[in-house]
Amino acid sequence: MMHIVHVVCSSAFAGVERYVLTSGEMAAASERVTVIGGDPRVFPSRLDAAGATWMPGSDRREALRSLRSIPDADVIVTHMTDADVVGAIGARRRVPIVSTRHFAAPRGSGVVARAVGRLVSRRVRAEISISDFVAAHVGVASTVIHSGVPLVEAAPIAREQAVLVLQRLEPEKRTDIAIRTWAASQGPASGWRLWVGGEGAERAALEALADDLGVSPSVDFLGFVDDTAALYRRASVFLAPTPHEGLGLAVLEAMAQGVPVVASAAGGHLETVGADPGARLFPAADVALAAAALDGLLLDEPARVAYGERLRAIQQAEFTVQRQISRTLDVFRSVQS
Repeated sequence: MMHIVHVVCSSAFAGVERYVLTSGEMAAASERVTVIGGDPRVFPSRLDAAGATWMPGSDRREALRSLRSIPDADVIVTHMTDADVVGAIGARRRVPIVSTRHFAAPRGSGVVARAVGRLVSRRVRAEISISDFVAAHVGVASTVIHSGVPLVEAAPIAREQAVLVLQRLEPEKRTDIAIRTWAASQGPASGWRLWVGGEGAERAALEALADDLGVSPSVDFLGFVDDTAALYRRASVFLAPTPHEGLGLAVLEAMAQGVPVVASAAGGHLETVGADPGARLFPAADVALAAAALDGLLLDEPARVAYGERLRAIQQAEFTVQRQISRTLDVFRSVQS
């Protein structure tokens, strides 16, 4: 039994943290798992229920303190640059480090970042990218292991006339494209609603944009959403506007629930939604074509249902947590040999 130690220098609960939490929970079925960092409101109870251990790591100093208190790690798995640094500094020399790359970019630029990159590269034994898109942009050799989400059994669902956007409200996520797409679509005039789940620095600007475009009466800003599964079961369409998504856990979760997805034809979306020949993809930031793709589903319930079921089948075949964990454990074993 391996002792796997995940490090993420964060106290948030966004996509990377969700990846770490799910990975820790699932691997704990067969291995000993410790997770350093992640939202202290969520991680401790979830990991404890799965038989794993949580330790604080909201920043580099706290994560380093936690890591150095662990005497018997077999492999350290780092997530994002701060965690890479903590692993490189704090890991015992004999313990291999595996860096998981979540974003389609090198570790940084500039003199300091290059120094950090050299430090990390000397200690990291292997790198895992969550998608082919990420692997093509990180600047080093990596093993592609697609993220997975838990399977969801198909069941009759009475869905509402609602389009769901679920992401951090930060500039790189381009939630403004979703608002503009909604305004250009037939959704507001047809009695549909746009649900925007998530918090972030852009919330006030996005609310103002919806008001300026005259669609604020049909847009609901939900804030931070704890029970995302309930939203997926209620929504009829999922809209994913981000043009540079590494892979997109929210998209995979929508697929698992049989929710049809309209997404930008870019980044990891081409590997998830794009696996369906009839995928409803639009050129990144092209609001007119995004609205046309959305309207094609809003006005055709049989098409929504059929498309959603095809996406569910793709998720069940290619993007499961079980598949992700099995391949990841193979990497961990390989760096120990």
